[in-house]
Amino acid sequence: MIFEAIALGGILYVGYQEYIKSMEEGELPVKTNDSPEIKTGIQDKVTQMFKEDSQQIQKSETKYELIHKNAEKKKMYDFLAIWSAFGLCLAGFVYPGVAVLSLPFIMYASQETFKKSYELIKQKKVHVSTLMSITIAGCVITGKFFAASLILVVIRAAMRLMEKVVQTSKQALFDVVYQQPEKVWIVVNQVETEIPFNDLGVDDIVVVQAGEVIPADGIIVEGIASIDEHILTGEARPIEKEQGDGVFAATVILSGKIYIKVEKAGQDCTVAKITNILNNTIDYKSTQQLRAQTLSDNLVKPALIAGGVALPIVGFSGALAVIYTHPKNKMMVIAPTTILNYTNIASQQGILIKDGRTFELLQQVDTIVFDKTGTLTEEQPHIGQIHCCSHFSEEEVLVYAGAAESKQTHPLAKAILKEVKKRQLSIPSFDESQFKAGYGVLVVVDGKTVHVGSQRFMEMSGMTIPGILAKQQQISHEEGDSLVMVAVDHQVIGGIELLTTIREEARKVIRQLKRRKNIKSMYIISGDHEIPTKKLARELGIDHYFAQCLPEKKADLIEQLQKEGHFICYIGDGINDSIALKKAQVSISMRGASTIATDTAQIILLDSGLHHLELVFKIADEFHSNMNTTFAIMLTPALLGLCGVFLMGFGISQVIFLNLTGLLLAAGNSMRPLLQTPGKNNLKLLNSLTEKET
Repeated sequence: MIFEAIALGGILYVGYQEYIKSMEEGELPVKTNDSPEIKTGIQDKVTQMFKEDSQQIQKSETKYELIHKNAEKKKMYDFLAIWSAFGLCLAGFVYPGVAVLSLPFIMYASQETFKKSYELIKQKKVHVSTLMSITIAGCVITGKFFAASLILVVIRAAMRLMEKVVQTSKQALFDVVYQQPEKVWIVVNQVETEIPFNDLGVDDIVVVQAGEVIPADGIIVEGIASIDEHILTGEARPIEKEQGDGVFAATVILSGKIYIKVEKAGQDCTVAKITNILNNTIDYKSTQQLRAQTLSDNLVKPALIAGGVALPIVGFSGALAVIYTHPKNKMMVIAPTTILNYTNIASQQGILIKDGRTFELLQQVDTIVFDKTGTLTEEQPHIGQIHCCSHFSEEEVLVYAGAAESKQTHPLAKAILKEVKKRQLSIPSFDESQFKAGYGVLVVVDGKTVHVGSQRFMEMSGMTIPGILAKQQQISHEEGDSLVMVAVDHQVIGGIELLTTIREEARKVIRQLKRRKNIKSMYIISGDHEIPTKKLARELGIDHYFAQCLPEKKADLIEQLQKEGHFICYIGDGINDSIALKKAQVSISMRGASTIATDTAQIILLDSGLHHLELVFKIADEFHSNMNTTFAIMLTPALLGLCGVFLMGFGISQVIFLNLTGLLLAAGNSMRPLLQTPGKNNLKLLNSLTEKET
């Protein structure tokens, strides 16, 4: 009978191998998961920035697709083998002897575990896979085929859940930093000529006009323009630049027209270098481990030692049961489930958690570092005092400024127009044929020539700056604010202060975070001058700050703080924060931030504000508490199993039953937050979290 069963098992295994071979040769349909998202656009990016040969790219893609396809096939074959073994073992309860047919499928599905264990043994190391190999082999030797197949099913389920959890952290972090134009205009023999972007080279003279993105780093050789460098510097104020000034790729011209001599293009430009730094640090977060995995790994050697001690006392089957009390697979099933549940809870409150490890890391944060502009302050400033000269009133100065800026879209213009609307003033029409823009704006309103812009714009137009405005200009510059001057018929009539706008919720959020026991210090990092940065820190009650920081400097400061023993949560937006976001142990960004910052951050506050920052930490606290309870539930059956083996003669079957009971109870606890109160957005947990305000 045994020989017949073995022979039949061999026939089934050969048939199974033939089935696999047929699928590989394309005779049977194979379901793959060659989703475009998996490739992440890396090849496209490399093609643009490094101009790789198309044939080489095609070969790389073919090789990638082949590797990915083979990996997907291997997963599917393991899936078929595991469930074939499990099905045959179930049938064995009805038809004795059938269970032995599962042996070849068990061995096939276990081969990777055995290989890994063998490699570790050669290195004189042990791992969870070592325990699994011993347990599976022991079950097979003792004829407990159902136990072996059940172990494989649990492992399979655990791995699939883990893949779902880490999927978001493994997805592409490499978006193109900015939308490169397909064509650019350059000057060739005194004629403006359109060429492909990829053909742009060093020393070319490129022409860029209002509303266009600067395609390369370079020096202005002709023209003047107002440039929005927020994407790099994080500052809302447009920068006025003229002949001899340097400009950077990915920044936008708000007004004017300039001719740029290209100094750095493609991979050499500033923005591309930031992307390269990100590429070099891609594995930084992937080295972090979930607490469940850490605890599991730490229990491997004790489990082996306990099994060795049990062998002469309770025999081979008892020793096998002792080893199987190790809770590895159960932890790796429940931890991802709990993470997914709390991720769902967070999303209902407008908090996107992209990396499940973040829940664990938030518990260790002792230092919070804020970017200044766009994080603690709004991108758009607000109107301060309006300084008037001669007989003109504040309303008249504001109306003339509003008329001139009515066609502009930069933050300063929006602030002026918002104040005009707030005061319910009417903006007169102007002659659009006379509209000119450069450092400022020139329009004709009711037959009067109106200039609106900076002090330099007024001086270039041949006007004298009144003493009161010259003094105020100096004060505004020192405090990091802007002063927009207004002139009518070549006479300066006043100036409008534009002040930094602190986020409405910033003070409250910072007070909440300061009350947390684990938060020891807070910092502000800014590309702005020291005086406005210091002023903001004082107003918000933050003791430490760094000013005039370039993107690379921000990341260096994060590393410096980490070397001093700080565990950092960095909160920022913009490309200039992307490297710092990647370096910090925990990174938070907001919707509306630049694409690369949003992709890099582990947490995104979808309401575009700081309102839910405290809630992020509260949800992490609740997650931590839930996981502690879950671990206790899972470790209890392990302890009971150990006691049962030594005191009550338990074998592998009883231990499996105890572990499965613990698994079910732990699963129930992990689902508890979602089951407390039915109904979307009406969970007790959310209510308790949001109501914990002092």
